[in-house]
Amino acid sequence: MTGTIPLLKIDGLTKAYPGVVANDDVSFQIMPGEVHALLGENGAGKSTLVKMLYGLVKPDAGALTYNGAAYAPTSPHAARETGIAMVFQHFSLFDALDVAENVALGMENPPPQRELAKRIKDVSEAYGLPLDPGRLVGDLSAGERQRVEIVRCLLQDPKLLIMDEPTSVLTPQEVEILFATLRKLQSEGTAILYISHKLEEIRSLCDAATILRLGKVVGRCDPREKSARELAEMMVGMSLHTPSREAKPKGPVALSIKGLSAKSASQFGTSLKDVALDVHEGEVLGIGGVAGNGQDELLMALSGEIGSAPDAIVMGDTPLGAMRPNERRALGLLAAPEERLGHAAAPNMSLTENAVLTGRVRKSLTSNGFINWGAARTFAEDVIGRFDVRTPGPTHAARSLSGGNLQKFVVGREILQSPKILIVNQPTWGVDASAAASIRQALLDLAAEGAAVVVISQDLDELMEISDRFAALNEGRLTPPRDTQGLTVDEIGLMMGGAHDLGAVA
Repeated sequence: MTGTIPLLKIDGLTKAYPGVVANDDVSFQIMPGEVHALLGENGAGKSTLVKMLYGLVKPDAGALTYNGAAYAPTSPHAARETGIAMVFQHFSLFDALDVAENVALGMENPPPQRELAKRIKDVSEAYGLPLDPGRLVGDLSAGERQRVEIVRCLLQDPKLLIMDEPTSVLTPQEVEILFATLRKLQSEGTAILYISHKLEEIRSLCDAATILRLGKVVGRCDPREKSARELAEMMVGMSLHTPSREAKPKGPVALSIKGLSAKSASQFGTSLKDVALDVHEGEVLGIGGVAGNGQDELLMALSGEIGSAPDAIVMGDTPLGAMRPNERRALGLLAAPEERLGHAAAPNMSLTENAVLTGRVRKSLTSNGFINWGAARTFAEDVIGRFDVRTPGPTHAARSLSGGNLQKFVVGREILQSPKILIVNQPTWGVDASAAASIRQALLDLAAEGAAVVVISQDLDELMEISDRFAALNEGRLTPPRDTQGLTVDEIGLMMGGAHDLGAVA
């Protein structure tokens, strides 16, 4: 760390919305060349705070000082002009454009394409993030897409880089590359404000941490001197619950998949190729894999959003291949997709309306074509209460929730419909440690009640913690499942790389 004058000083920032104070007298400082963690549960106020730093939201009270001068950004453009750049959790890229075209869209005065392409190549190679400026973004992996966002920021020569959940879609190898890049930036004097729920990453990377709870600063520490559990307990203000389950024999096969091939609905997606799998009652089956290897397509094929051969998917004795999503829901097969806004939930609709979207059939929320709004509201309130969704109430729009709180609502909405089979993709993506433990326990409890649960996740620790068996997707093909107990990291790596001959366990 270099310098004695704070690069950015945050003094008493306050921001309130109807029914909630998002930030309450928040004060801390970031030094030049410091990697500073911003920690907190979902809804603690992290997103609102960084939006104020980046000029997206105007504070109600408080002041900012940048390099000793007053700083009050009125727009992201003003923040970038000052020297602050931000890499968002959700990428803002166009699949049909190439890398250079996407980078140009994020620049105030982009140079000619040939010159920009050279700058992208030079900067990406200098920071260990090699990119081909001419490649279509739709053909890139999640890790490569993040490189585009980072390089777009680096071309602005920022002095402070804000990163929101930067590793949520990266492989362990890609995380190592990202951290090497961030350490190089730090050595050059760039400060980094780092938001993540992955506490071991915080301990490895960050020099300092500020902890928010319910909009207030409740602690500061050197994360290298704390355990991940201690950091999590500082965030939630209580002892952390560790998910547990009782060992019990598997029941009969609840879901049988044989020869499932399905074309991706996206030209940039991955089609499924001859997937075979049996899932038993009372079992949690984990499916891992690098992002973009057919995870979305598998969930959509099982939920009925994309078609398959009539007999490729069988629930008990009932073929599902020709059935639409609501018909499958009526039978008890429910799904919670990865993409929260736009797929799992309609952004501009209220939580009550979003509860109706998937709960209409199993919760009997309609009668003679009319919605029973009282019952729908009660169901939404039940989800909010049971899964600790931080929101002023069920009338608020889905887009008003933080990512983690919306995730809790989406997963809780499906679990409280008592599914016989639940397929869930990235159940704890962007969710804090306490909420992740709660969601995992709810999935284990659902299995203990006899449901078959399929968890698709890029979080290998999560899959090893809650799964009875593990399989991996690679280029749309699924490896035979293995018992999780005794499975080594090397074997998991081989399975994720497409090895299909490691000895399946039925």
